[in-house]
Amino acid sequence: MTTTTPMRAGHGLAYGLLGLPLAFVALPLYVLLPNHYAREFGMPLATLGAVLLAARLFDAFTDPLLGRLADHLFGRSVRAVLAVGAVSAAVLALGLTSLFFPQVAGADALVAWALVALLITYTAYSQLSIAHQSWGARLGGDELQRGRIVAWREGAALIGVVLASVLPALLGLPVMLSVFAAALLLGWWYWTRAPRPVRQDAGVYRPPQHTSLWRPWGRPAFRRLLAVFMLNGIASAIPATLVLFFIQDRLQAPPAQEPMFLAAYFVCAALSIPLWLRAVARWGLARTWLAGMLLAIAVFVWTAFLGRGDVLPFLVVCALSGVALGTDLALPSALLAGVIAAEGDSGQHEGAYFGWWNFATKLNLALAAGLALPLLGWWGYTPGTRSEEGLQTLGWAYAVLPCVLKLLAAGALYGLVLRPARGLASA
Repeated sequence: MTTTTPMRAGHGLAYGLLGLPLAFVALPLYVLLPNHYAREFGMPLATLGAVLLAARLFDAFTDPLLGRLADHLFGRSVRAVLAVGAVSAAVLALGLTSLFFPQVAGADALVAWALVALLITYTAYSQLSIAHQSWGARLGGDELQRGRIVAWREGAALIGVVLASVLPALLGLPVMLSVFAAALLLGWWYWTRAPRPVRQDAGVYRPPQHTSLWRPWGRPAFRRLLAVFMLNGIASAIPATLVLFFIQDRLQAPPAQEPMFLAAYFVCAALSIPLWLRAVARWGLARTWLAGMLLAIAVFVWTAFLGRGDVLPFLVVCALSGVALGTDLALPSALLAGVIAAEGDSGQHEGAYFGWWNFATKLNLALAAGLALPLLGWWGYTPGTRSEEGLQTLGWAYAVLPCVLKLLAAGALYGLVLRPARGLASA
């Protein structure tokens, strides 16, 4: 595949399919697991928040090291990347199963089991994700081509998220875990047949420099983009952590309707990606991402006014928010790939960049779980509550705070990315 020829569907599927199981596992880890441990095992929110915070902080701080490992593996050979990826995939499948089916009894033992299983699962998941993202960035291409590459990965990811949101409620956790394992095996097999990354120096990879771990921080464009990404990410992580609590207690919707909301959200995101790519061709990556942020604020803020029985309005909000989500999924990583190329770091340091990129993602999720859940408990909310004070607190945390953060992210995108780029263009 060349950098000027659009990616063929077969090549896009071969690379992107692994995104399906990686996203499949992300929803149980970040959305279903907190609710599962709180309701099925009675783990207090403060304890649950502490466990998730500790595990996610560990996960976040190991990502830069895993990025360094990815650069080292790419420096050796593509075969080394795929071999380590196979080991990580096996560990990931076992780790996720152990999380949802703990083999211990007693509160303290359950806490220890959850923490250790989370550390193992997160590490395997992160290694595989960073290597896969780095592979996509190394495929090269112009701005639109980078958007297409990420869109294949994220489009498959959205299918995985829909499956993960529907299967537990319809067929149960064992079936969900079995489908995940099969999808992971198939995704890895397709990955072995994906287009190979762009090579440097007459077809020979150059080993990454010893400074590659910290290299991205010396790039102002990376620091600006990362600041926007973190603000936007925490705005998304809070409602992702609280969505099931909101559906069950604020809306008081029947359990059978829970998959409907999640499916509407992610299906609309998947359907919107081709439309957003057409917008990229006209407006560019950054302006299109800004449009998605503003759309997300405009539609999601209305959830603050929803209450018991407002199932249909919330479904509409989920669908429109999903359309906005398409930009969050397909565009930021493509912007990062552009930064890497502009800084002359293509083919050598993608792992380092995506290691810190994933560090930011995990830090957002850690803060969302480690701060939002205990704060909700201290401010009067407990799962299953029907008190006016508790439900009001849940509504503010789920709906208003994310919109404020998303607005700050939109302002940062305009001020830190769009304005400097416009200044360079006019200079």
